Amino acid sequence: MKRYLPFVIVAAVGLAALGSGAMLYQAKRPHLRPIPENKGLPETAGAESPHIRGNPNAPVTLEEFGDFQCPPCGSFATFTEQLLKEYDSRLRLVFRNFPLPAHEHAREAALAAEAAGFQGHFWEMYDVLYREQAFWSYAPNTRELFESYAGTIGLNLDQFRKDMDSERAKERVDSDHARGESLGIKVTPTFFINNQPVEPKDKTPEGVRAAINAALAEKSKSGA
Repeated sequence: MKRYLPFVIVAAVGLAALGSGAMLYQAKRPHLRPIPENKGLPETAGAESPHIRGNPNAPVTLEEFGDFQCPPCGSFATFTEQLLKEYDSRLRLVFRNFPLPAHEHAREAALAAEAAGFQGHFWEMYDVLYREQAFWSYAPNTRELFESYAGTIGLNLDQFRKDMDSERAKERVDSDHARGESLGIKVTPTFFINNQPVEPKDKTPEGVRAAINAALAEKSKSGA
């Protein structure tokens, strides 16, 4: 898999750069709000279950708002693989679609992931989209590539095509995006740990681990 500088975030609000263990900064930092208790898991903003990777009953939830065409999101996807192995049953990842207008194919990629999810293969498509990001991001016909990925992971292609164009897929993407906007999200990746936003200064491997460890300690202290 092609590696990118981790967490280099380019957005309309400014430039955020992060080297390995270095601090992320933004020209204009968005004000993020915690996820309200009534909108946390298991209750969700949409009618359908969220996409969860890891132990569904883990004490710590890392909820990511991502864009499949965003290179730093691809780097973060690699990092979360490491986190899920490190924390094992103590951590779960929830992914929310937040395609940015600046990325031409991001929304279509989100629809492809949701269509794959309808056949029970969201995370397989998630992995392929990030692994092949450098190719489809600049391809003249992304739909053709997404269909080839669907075939590679064993989906029913006729159903996949229908689902990509379905209102159900669009509603899932729009619901995630609306959830993100309600929390003040402007850039990707943005993430929350047990409903609390991870601040820009903590968007480093060390910072994320520290936030997870703090959440685990809090759960242990409260006896949850």
